[in-house]
Amino acid sequence: MIERIVPAGTETAEAYGDLPEATLFPEEELIVKSAVAKRRGEFTTARHCARQALTRLGAPAGAILTGERGAPQWPEGVVGSITHCDGYRAAVVARPALVTSIGIDAEPALPLPSGVLDAVALADEQVAIKELLASVPQVPWDRLLFSAKESVYKAWFPLMRRFLEFEGARLVFDPAGGTFTAHLLAGPAIAGNRTLHTFDGRWLSENGIVLTSVTVPA
Repeated sequence: MIERIVPAGTETAEAYGDLPEATLFPEEELIVKSAVAKRRGEFTTARHCARQALTRLGAPAGAILTGERGAPQWPEGVVGSITHCDGYRAAVVARPALVTSIGIDAEPALPLPSGVLDAVALADEQVAIKELLASVPQVPWDRLLFSAKESVYKAWFPLMRRFLEFEGARLVFDPAGGTFTAHLLAGPAIAGNRTLHTFDGRWLSENGIVLTSVTVPA
């Protein structure tokens, strides 16, 4: 799924569950030494996917540690993103000559728990999501909004090195085209010598998973 919503030239890997051959480096073991089995399995297979993608890119596929706010620490000359949820793990990597920043997020294709939409969506987003749920009910738009905001944050943080609240971006979905636009209300993102007021994203809902990506091209 993931390769369908990221640019050509990126490398990806995904798994629909935990892989028995997936292992961790000792440094990574320390990150999840106190984690429950479910969290450990997701983390291990997601790291395995990331190393597969790095190998395809021709980059070092060693330990991938976590940095500030849990962001993956990629080898020099690589940008990327990792995601995992029930039944799915994925990673995408690219060279900075192609992509300045990228974020991906996967979520189960289920409605958000009661009250969560109110917490993560702006008032006009809530209206739009309710309209989409009525007109295109086969897509869990509330969960998709949540996933898209996670992807926006993952693309934002490497550029700005600061947290982005849910209300820091207003999302507008194209239900037919599989795309969305994130209007950055918290202020523009700075990518090199560019000032970005919007991020462009893509989405997919299949196989019980909603998947989103945001790419800042080089």
